[in-house]
Amino acid sequence: MKTRYQTRYASSPKDVKTYDTKRLREEFLIDTLMQEDKISLVYSHFDRFIAGSAVPKSDTLKLESIDALKSEFFLERRELGIINVGESGSVIVDGTEYILENKEALYVGQGNKEVIFSSKNSENPALFYINSTPAHKSYPTKKIGKEDVETIELGSPETANARTLRKYIVSTVVDVCQLQMGMTALKPGSSWNTMPAHVHDRRMEVYFYFEIDPNQAVCHFMGEPQETRHIWMANHQAVISPPWSIHSGSGTSSYSFIWGMAGENLDYGDMDHCKINELK
Repeated sequence: MKTRYQTRYASSPKDVKTYDTKRLREEFLIDTLMQEDKISLVYSHFDRFIAGSAVPKSDTLKLESIDALKSEFFLERRELGIINVGESGSVIVDGTEYILENKEALYVGQGNKEVIFSSKNSENPALFYINSTPAHKSYPTKKIGKEDVETIELGSPETANARTLRKYIVSTVVDVCQLQMGMTALKPGSSWNTMPAHVHDRRMEVYFYFEIDPNQAVCHFMGEPQETRHIWMANHQAVISPPWSIHSGSGTSSYSFIWGMAGENLDYGDMDHCKINELK
């Protein structure tokens, strides 16, 4: 079987205060992504969110249901978001092929029975990053190209957080039940993402870090605003952010990340900001 998955259970902020580095990484770090010729998934009990990857190198890969879903096929009760961070590839959804170039996305609605991933060139495969959430309604499958995204410029060089945020899968771009996905790229000379930090108790989030030099790293900050923790991240690793946690990071060089959210609403601006000088 070419699909591998793990289950991560929800954690109380009271318990997380007692975690050492090893336990923190075991619970929240996802370091099994982008394995060649495999679909790698992590099923989180925070909003039943699934984060994963598909890297079809020598053959195609089919998205199969996993035991945790107790479903006939993967999207029987779910929707799916895919962003390609590799070379050219394709996703076939119930017989219809969608070509995804680097940093293009695909939304796949609930009820589609077959999803197949392939790469144009096996020597330089596509790297498909996957997010999936429960869905209550079926919406049309839609490709989101670079020209379709909503783009926002944030931060400034003076505060080392100049960055470009691109919204791919949001309600103003595509009809969707609860999944939201986008991409943020730090500009050269800037290191901080999502600063000032915030929490949104109505939604959980997963960050997938990429475009990190092998000799560099990103320090991801999480935890309650007055009880923060950190996890050092490498290229192609992701981190689960609970609803009660901040989610911010600072790199030793510029980098990019994909954010995915699920929860109570589709209001991107629904967040509770934290004052920088009050973080602990």
